[in-house]
Amino acid sequence: MTAATDRPKVSLRQFWADLPTPGRWLLSTVAVQTLGRGLTLPFTVIYINEVRGIGLGTAGTLLALIAVVALLVTGPGGSLTDRVGARRMLIAGTTSQLVGCVVLAFATTVPMFVVGFVLLGFNFGVSWPAFNALIASVVSGPLRQQYFGVNFALVNLGIGLGGVVGGLFVDVREPMTFTLIFLADALSMLVPIGLLLGPLRHVHGRAQRPEDAPTVGYLDLLRRPPVLWLTFITFLCTFIGYGQIESGFPAFSRQVGEVSTGVIGLAFALNTLVIVVMQFPVLQAVTGRRRTRGLLVMVVVWFVSWLALSAAGLGPATIGATVAVVGFMALFGFGEIFMQIAIPAITNDMADDHIRGRANAVNAGAFQAGAILGPIVSGLLLEHDLSGAFIATMLAGLVVMAGAIVVLERQLDDTENGVTAR
Repeated sequence: MTAATDRPKVSLRQFWADLPTPGRWLLSTVAVQTLGRGLTLPFTVIYINEVRGIGLGTAGTLLALIAVVALLVTGPGGSLTDRVGARRMLIAGTTSQLVGCVVLAFATTVPMFVVGFVLLGFNFGVSWPAFNALIASVVSGPLRQQYFGVNFALVNLGIGLGGVVGGLFVDVREPMTFTLIFLADALSMLVPIGLLLGPLRHVHGRAQRPEDAPTVGYLDLLRRPPVLWLTFITFLCTFIGYGQIESGFPAFSRQVGEVSTGVIGLAFALNTLVIVVMQFPVLQAVTGRRRTRGLLVMVVVWFVSWLALSAAGLGPATIGATVAVVGFMALFGFGEIFMQIAIPAITNDMADDHIRGRANAVNAGAFQAGAILGPIVSGLLLEHDLSGAFIATMLAGLVVMAGAIVVLERQLDDTENGVTAR
């Protein structure tokens, strides 16, 4: 038999049947809880600026506060995940998100927004390593890789649907509509809290350190070459990708491509559709193959996507510019699938059980750093009309990333790279 025929067939029915009960509980509520996040995510800056009358510069600083706080608490959050368990940290983070959304619903001053965004940042910082560690504690082998991919699709589905509903509901002339969507976001947090206090109350997501195992700190982790290279790749993925989606991409599309906000909204909707529709075909294609090869496919797809976006500047305010902007987000979404399947799976397959929280925290920290630096760089370049330099920076970053992925592949064993099941 060939390697191709040996690879298992991936389908939603088989995936669901193979999941252990805790994994089913975790996955079944993802779209619901992210629906609340989708209600508020696209409209937060509008709420701060147009409804509460706070300047755009201050609004941008407030939004950046989320990533800054998340970066600060990610390290301690990862350590606490290993010590007290992923479930407890998720309860703490989700409760913080709930309270933060309630504060934001009624915020009218900068200090109130600061409190709300600090609470949201705390959740994002501690929940990422805790959630990934909890998944890894209940799902193993090739199923773990599939789980991360399906979870990513459901997150995008929830946020996408939430954005559509929020867009139809909110009205800047009616401040109460914004208050209600933030309260709905808060209520959606009751779903994971109830799950963690109920059906998943016995899944703590904590492993005891073996007596003969050395103590491992963050510097010890980063001294491991594969961890260091994966951290660098994650940073580049965010700097070039997610760090630009809410800043560089819309700014370039408006200033250089001169497309409407409606076109940008359509591009985001198509991005979500591509991720949801293509998730299982991509999972089928990559299962049993080296995860690093999937990351290289992502690099190629993203390279083409940035070239496509650059074409928007050749004919501003034309159908060609619209196609370039929408095409960029469609291609970007297709590349995202490979990244979200590979990176969390490699991270957790490299980590021993008792350091899983810290391993995921390192990865989350790299993501947060890219999310902070990405908008700063794109803002400076586009503010000074250096759109060509902006595109060139993204393309150069992808070339560097491809080299880093090749180096990483040489440092992973077959299990860590997805060729065999752990």
